Amino acid sequence: MISVTLTAKAVRRSLLVVAATSVVTTGLFSSLAFAADEQKVERIEVTGSRIQRQDMETASPVTIISAEAIRAEGFTSVDQLLQAQTSMAGAALGSSSNNGSDGVAQVDLRGMGSQRTLVLLNGRRMVNSGSGADSSVDLNSIPVAMISRVEILKDGASAVYGSDAIAGVVNIITKKDFDGFQLDLNGSTSSENDGETGEISGLYGFNTNGGNYTFGAAYSKRESVIQSDRSWTEPGYSSFIPTGSLDGMVQNDAGEWVDRTTGYDYTTSSYYQTPNERYSLFANMVQELDNNLVLTADALYTKRKSNQQLAPQPASVMLDVCDTDTDSSCVTLTDAMTDGGIAADDTGRVEYRRRITDAGPRIYSQDTDTYRISAGLAGELDINTGMNWDINYTYGKNKADSSIDNSINATLLSESVYANQDAWFSGDSLTDAIVNDISYTDNSNGGNELNVVSAGLNGELFDVSAGAVAFAIGAEYRYESGYYNPDEITIAGDSTAAQQDATSGNYDVFSVFEEVSVPFTEKLTGEFALRYDDYSTFGKASTWKVGLTYEATDDLMLRAVAATGFRAPSISELFGGDSGSYDYLTDPWGNEQDPQILVRYTSDEDLEAEESDSYTAGLVYSPSYVDGLSLTLDYWRFKVKNAITYLDVQAGLDACYADASDSACETFNIGSNGDLSDLTSTLTNVGSQDTSGIDFNLAYHFAALSLDWKINNDTTYLLNFEQEGIDYTNMIDGNFGAYAEVRNNFNIQAGQDSWNIIYSNRYIGQMEDLSTGDDVDAILYHNLAGTYYVTDMITLSAGVKNITDEEPSSVSNGSDGGTVPEVYDTIGRQYYGGVTVKF
Repeated sequence: MISVTLTAKAVRRSLLVVAATSVVTTGLFSSLAFAADEQKVERIEVTGSRIQRQDMETASPVTIISAEAIRAEGFTSVDQLLQAQTSMAGAALGSSSNNGSDGVAQVDLRGMGSQRTLVLLNGRRMVNSGSGADSSVDLNSIPVAMISRVEILKDGASAVYGSDAIAGVVNIITKKDFDGFQLDLNGSTSSENDGETGEISGLYGFNTNGGNYTFGAAYSKRESVIQSDRSWTEPGYSSFIPTGSLDGMVQNDAGEWVDRTTGYDYTTSSYYQTPNERYSLFANMVQELDNNLVLTADALYTKRKSNQQLAPQPASVMLDVCDTDTDSSCVTLTDAMTDGGIAADDTGRVEYRRRITDAGPRIYSQDTDTYRISAGLAGELDINTGMNWDINYTYGKNKADSSIDNSINATLLSESVYANQDAWFSGDSLTDAIVNDISYTDNSNGGNELNVVSAGLNGELFDVSAGAVAFAIGAEYRYESGYYNPDEITIAGDSTAAQQDATSGNYDVFSVFEEVSVPFTEKLTGEFALRYDDYSTFGKASTWKVGLTYEATDDLMLRAVAATGFRAPSISELFGGDSGSYDYLTDPWGNEQDPQILVRYTSDEDLEAEESDSYTAGLVYSPSYVDGLSLTLDYWRFKVKNAITYLDVQAGLDACYADASDSACETFNIGSNGDLSDLTSTLTNVGSQDTSGIDFNLAYHFAALSLDWKINNDTTYLLNFEQEGIDYTNMIDGNFGAYAEVRNNFNIQAGQDSWNIIYSNRYIGQMEDLSTGDDVDAILYHNLAGTYYVTDMITLSAGVKNITDEEPSSVSNGSDGGTVPEVYDTIGRQYYGGVTVKF
């Protein structure tokens, strides 16, 4: 690779940019070092650009989190460390997501949706993963043990990487060039003695003549936390009760049918933290060959076994009432029932509801395998000052087997009620024979596959008065496929869970791209990128990016980027089978007995690509008169049009209720008088997003009182977040998550050569409850961590999260437990520790 000699001015320039990009949430800075002495430095590729350069300078803001920072904070999964960043919003699925998560963990930059954040592994695409036909990467497939650093590009990057990079890019860099052996043991528990986590990992590497080979293995396990085991959890209330109800009525001790006045507490079965077990193997290699060729490869395999648990199945069936024309497969209404007001509806039926506690809780299980291998060959061309070329191939595959124990067959349940009316309506426990007859294990399977071939060339084109004009060009072919096969009972609509159809599809895309970096003057540099993609589904897309950096002084750099972007519709959006979901909604007519209402979601093969515009502008200030201090300030804005989205069902309900002639009634299939039996939401390209805000970072490294000090503060101030014309700025809701105006992370570290202590806090500002308009309290989490280097071989670490055991803020329409677990800490105080041994 091309090497250059750093001058003193280049060192100062690089330090300025490192101050801008090497932000680490614990105050532990990435191990990037520059010496004032003349030395050879390799060019590197920075997330957000394919042009190799001698420093970290780009016009786009990049946050870097080191492996040391990850360990110091006690993070045991990638999603935890990412969701703690102030640049995240919404409600990305993770360890605290129990209902509907399928055990996956995702990242959601700016709250624009996980499908609009591109996840890379070592600069190359990662296969989408989960339960099948997924549109995002499951971060559980990437073990923390293999991470060297995480780079977060907070800028649109479709012109560089293609689809999905609308909100930004998360590039996970794995450990490589390792020599020796390292063993890590880590664990944690809550102050309530539950929710334990444990991890053991090993890393082995060795050098060869011109190469390095690094291998690793990791095993981790996470235990559950039951919602009712937290004192602040309000008991749940569901109209589906273990004794059953007929048209909302139950039998009292006198045998009379009266209005139901009790509910079922589902928090005794549901999780705040879902259990998870992972096995991972990974490897990296780099080997110099003859003729200046370099062979690189990395491989990853992860098996995830995960569980979620919900209350026993709530079953609702419409039963035919016997009359003069029907005397079989029907129920007979007794005098006591009719005296209580139970009567057949216009269709001759009554509704029977029951929580099937006799079968036990619904246990969702996933067994997923994710494979990824990537290999590349790189070399030099003796052209001009030298050019670098590379050819790469990446293959990824994910497959999943999922099951739901104690599922209920609605068809068999109805038949059982007809055959055993007294047993079902008595309110007594069901016999084992009845339970065995109606219950079953729901089995489904799915998967995803990725193939990418790419080739690139980069180097210097020619010199201008201010320096060399650098470039990168390349081409890429990508093929993706996915499938999901629900259980046959679910497909047939015989389950008490929502009906769902199978999904299967594929697409391919051919792309060409180019970048140019032009030093207009010694102070002003322009960066330009252009990309063309041709999809087999919707057609063609062209995107561009223009960035400027201006070094106003040796202390101050100004930067700005304008870019366009796009997101291609995913396989599940194009070819997904119809599916149902019980969403938390408010029925304005008051007909529904439960806040969870069935919504049918449909896909569309004719979807077009989303389009976006993004803008960032900011400054980096590293004053020479305050050694070790750096400040960054960036304004950002993202606008998405033709967004692929399901329209806001709650907004549709409210609009239809306000005006029965409103188009929302037809759009959402709302019947007369608020009949929600066919409530439907279809994917469309009519969605939009418009969000903007300001990011601020302060980093200060200094020595005082015989200690080394590091202070770091990250602030994100949300100016605006609108989706489909609805303003969610500073709002929180169980369906959409949180869009706090203010998020802040602060930490301070003090230490010496053999030890350090870190205090950190995380602030989420006050918000407004979207459903009620009430204030939702701000919250401040305090954390403490310490590291002790016993010898060069042994390192000990320990810490406490949420020292003051803060309770999550209450949200009326929360996704679980009366709050939003993806936003607030529902586990409480946690203690963690670890030991690292190196040989």
